[in-house]
Amino acid sequence: MMTIPKFRVVRPTDNLDALLAFYRDGLGLTVFDRFQDHDGFDAIIMGQENAPYHFAFTRTDKHQAGKAPTEENLLVFYLPDHTEWENAVNRMKAAGFLPVISFNPYWDKKGLTFEDPDGYRIVLQQTDWLP
Repeated sequence: MMTIPKFRVVRPTDNLDALLAFYRDGLGLTVFDRFQDHDGFDAIIMGQENAPYHFAFTRTDKHQAGKAPTEENLLVFYLPDHTEWENAVNRMKAAGFLPVISFNPYWDKKGLTFEDPDGYRIVLQQTDWLP
């Protein structure tokens, strides 16, 4: 049986607390770890229990991270169950995050896009992922 590798997305930010509100309160991720001044870096690591991925957001005084370079920087969550998708959308809205129009209109046909405080975008897509 093939082992599925774990996948970590690491992204720098200038504001860990603003991202915490977006990804924890809006997207519903769990904080697995948070640390300060580990070799000059602060970080929050978040994900979903038993998911093969998690996110690490890092901050350092060594450089300014800035904003997303384009509106097409996306993380897409495929939620085929309509109730699960609707709950995810409602959680984002309740946390104060409203949908934005997608740069690529494809994502607006079966999903909603939300922009995090750094300008990176999350798509909640109400369909199956097709390999």
